[in-house]
Amino acid sequence: MSEQQEQTLADTRAPSFDVDWWTMLSDPQFLANPYPELNRIRELSPIHYDPASEIYFVLGHREFNAMAKTPQMGRDTRFWAKGWSSPENRENDPETYELFIEFQPQMINANAPHHRRMRGVYEKAFNPRSMMAHRATIEEECRRLLDELPADRPVEFMNAFANPLPHRISLRLFNIPEAMDEPIARWIAALSWLGNIVMTPAQKRQAQQAQSEFKAYVRDHLADRGAHPEDSFIGLSLAAADAGVMDEEELVNNVVMLISGSRTSLTLLGNGLLSLLQYPAQFEQLRAQRELMPRAIEEMLRFEPGSSLIPRAGIEDFQCGDVVIPAGSLAIGLVGAINRDPARFQNPDAFDITRRPNHHSAFGGGPHICIGKALARMTGEVAFNALMDRFQRIELAGEPVWWTDRSDQRGLNEFPVRFGY
Repeated sequence: MSEQQEQTLADTRAPSFDVDWWTMLSDPQFLANPYPELNRIRELSPIHYDPASEIYFVLGHREFNAMAKTPQMGRDTRFWAKGWSSPENRENDPETYELFIEFQPQMINANAPHHRRMRGVYEKAFNPRSMMAHRATIEEECRRLLDELPADRPVEFMNAFANPLPHRISLRLFNIPEAMDEPIARWIAALSWLGNIVMTPAQKRQAQQAQSEFKAYVRDHLADRGAHPEDSFIGLSLAAADAGVMDEEELVNNVVMLISGSRTSLTLLGNGLLSLLQYPAQFEQLRAQRELMPRAIEEMLRFEPGSSLIPRAGIEDFQCGDVVIPAGSLAIGLVGAINRDPARFQNPDAFDITRRPNHHSAFGGGPHICIGKALARMTGEVAFNALMDRFQRIELAGEPVWWTDRSDQRGLNEFPVRFGY
């Protein structure tokens, strides 16, 4: 790069303020309530550059959506010049390289045209109309869990309802026996650290072991179900492999990813119910006007999104607002800031189940928008209606505790609730 090019890049680089990004993103106090600090930083600039890591942080709604949609930025983090796949990192940290290179071949990590090739296998099955065929399954699993909820005494809502419901739904969609509930939940929990950017050596080892065991199980399960092409999601996977649309590694990784997507719904259930309990007037309005449920779900997703960090890697230099994000750079969208950007949302720190329009970014954006969004929305709609139908009283029974050990996801570790008739 010439001296003139370097100066041009410096002139268009995002401003760098005195923000200690990695201390902040790992601070338990920040993670318990990130919004005041995110709002303060976004007011300084919608895009920030961190000289220490050379990473761009995107906090503005307009800027994030431009980044999510442009073909100049992609989801394949091998384009991140100083990231996990760089020659330096491969030499200095082979454990991380091996972990991520094995996780790489799947739609969520791919750029065009490979992303479209793999996503196209499942996209129709995950659209809202197709998902209606699975509504009875969701309602059945919801009833089973509701029947086990005690009345008039505290219950840990995440363990009793929010965690198992989407997990059981995922297993049924892929015809996985209930006996696999516990090991698959353990594998998903270990693999969830892969999105956290900074991982401890112990978390890397646990994730690698979980990845190996989970993929081995999926290979055996696909082979076993090969004689049952009527199984919708299994049938789609096997047909794509038979037609040469995906190779075996892509097939297995995509099935692992789709099953693991249950975490999107569990954070919606926990975060959403807490929002309703913290705003009782809104909760009562929803009880009285169930037709507001679709809008309420969108507001739950905007107000307390389960995903906190959404990365993109520069394929080419990209002009994002007043800033050029260079090829080879990593840019991270901070969803908590994006979803409360006053340039896009009126009174953004208020929880309003009647909000419209509500173009939040809880599911990401652009070609990589979450493929399971219709399933998550339906699961939330069925669950919240069922809870209100079953119980006349739903109230906090103690202090909720947020996850404070991860920066990429926002969810509840403890959520004591009391139900009553």
